[in-house]
Amino acid sequence: MAAVSAYRPSFLRTFWTNAVFAPRTTLGFMRIDFVLGTIFVIPLTQMVFFAFVAQLGGESVAFTALGNAVATVTYSSVFSVCQTTDSEKQQGTMEHVLVSPANRLALYFGRGILPIGISLATVSVGLEYAHLFFAVPIALDQVPALAVSVVLTAFAMVGFGLLLGGVALYLRTSIILGNIFLFAGLLLSGVNFPLSALPVPLQYAGYTLPLTWGLAAIRAAVGQGTGTPLGVLWGAVALAGVLSFAAAISLWEVFERRALATGSIARF
Repeated sequence: MAAVSAYRPSFLRTFWTNAVFAPRTTLGFMRIDFVLGTIFVIPLTQMVFFAFVAQLGGESVAFTALGNAVATVTYSSVFSVCQTTDSEKQQGTMEHVLVSPANRLALYFGRGILPIGISLATVSVGLEYAHLFFAVPIALDQVPALAVSVVLTAFAMVGFGLLLGGVALYLRTSIILGNIFLFAGLLLSGVNFPLSALPVPLQYAGYTLPLTWGLAAIRAAVGQGTGTPLGVLWGAVALAGVLSFAAAISLWEVFERRALATGSIARF
């Protein structure tokens, strides 16, 4: 009798299934009000707050507004994606995901599709707010370069969110981890003040964050750059995204073993 081979879904089927169903279950995008709030409300409120702080401190409002327009990508690309792990634990499906024969690469990329789209929308709306309300100059001939920078930034940040989601596999909750990197991005990525204003060790720490390179590329695209060629910055953002996705996939087994050892794999 011929041996019966185990069923293994195709790469495309796994990719498409996770792209369609994951947002309805584990990515936190089930309610449209959350999506609209992330895209239209959070960028404006965060920009207004830090713009007033910059104005009181005598800093450039345009610089701060643009930085926070980009920094709001963290909410959709890091928080929502990182909370995937929490949702799997809460719903009791984490064990099924780990024993599934589905291609992990397809699973990761599939779950990143909608967050990339939400991230693109969030940054785009934030940039429009910065232009309309905070006098950030954006010329029509800058739009193509700006669009490339935004797409690469969204890709890199979602990859970083997937990496943090893997780390959160053996943590009690991913909320703390998400908050740490939210505020680390605000402090170390040149959002509210130039990276050169930080002590040298903190500058090096900032260069390890994808948001730093994405924000630098977007600033360069609208004429707020510091002289680094835009092509070099694009390459840095793309490399940060590729490394984040690769690390998320390759280190998943490490996170899984650690979670099994600590008993946190089914604890929420």
